[in-house]
Amino acid sequence: MKSNSLASNSLVSPRRIGDDTCGPLALGCWRLTNPDTSYTLRLLETALEEGMTLIDTADVYGLDFGGSGFGGNEEILGLAFAEAPSLREKFLVATKGGIAPPVPYDSSRKYLTQACEESLRRLQVDVIDLYQIHRPDFYAHPCDLAETLEGLREAGKIRHIGISNFTPNQHDALSTCLSEPLATTQPEFSAAVLTPMRDGTLDRCMAQGVTPLAWSPLAGGRLATGEGVRPELIEVLDRLADREGTDRIAVALAFVLAHPSEPVAILGTTKPERLRTATAALQVSLDRNDCYDIIEASEGVPLP
Repeated sequence: MKSNSLASNSLVSPRRIGDDTCGPLALGCWRLTNPDTSYTLRLLETALEEGMTLIDTADVYGLDFGGSGFGGNEEILGLAFAEAPSLREKFLVATKGGIAPPVPYDSSRKYLTQACEESLRRLQVDVIDLYQIHRPDFYAHPCDLAETLEGLREAGKIRHIGISNFTPNQHDALSTCLSEPLATTQPEFSAAVLTPMRDGTLDRCMAQGVTPLAWSPLAGGRLATGEGVRPELIEVLDRLADREGTDRIAVALAFVLAHPSEPVAILGTTKPERLRTATAALQVSLDRNDCYDIIEASEGVPLP
């Protein structure tokens, strides 16, 4: 091992979600719009076989990718859980609420309580393991939001509380009002989008013991296709992939997982074969020079 190699176990170590743990890769359900329950079951079983024990969805998923509408993707998961109840117990089920079309965001007590109850019904579960506010409502006082979320937890409807797309200051405002620390925060983070490294999001995670859930860790697939990404970044990813005997997808995922805040990378694919190949990321060995090469190529300027 090189003297400046990052700890290899940072890629494969279990991630903490409150008092639970999950694998470093998670199944994201934004594109889970196929209504065939047998297909969903195959996808869930593949995820488990590959050590992916966190499912990430949201009530608003289903409004695109050919979905059936608001709540549609939760319903698809719920049908699978109803057909194979034992599967549900093997996953941490995470969903999100707070987007209320046509109103952009609503974190009022009345709306969130109803949204959570509707998610429970659609998912056909007794409790949601991780309930996250999908996007911050600028007109909800953080202490009112905290009271609502803790009420849902005390009622046994949710177990852990998280946030998604919150700024570090919004994170702090809500965290201050909660009686227990947040379990997760969900920022966009990839080799092409380094904002959480720069704006304090990942620093807060490490300081407060919050687990980051990285959405779009492949930049919406752009790191796989190379479209809309700096050519220099693709060149670095391909160089490292050649050295590691893998592909740039694995290297890009490994870059996210290597951060000391120990993120979970949420995979956006709903193809079982791609879930299997994504686990190659767990075998990639990156050192500091590799990671800083990726950062410099991503930002297009040398580090000072």
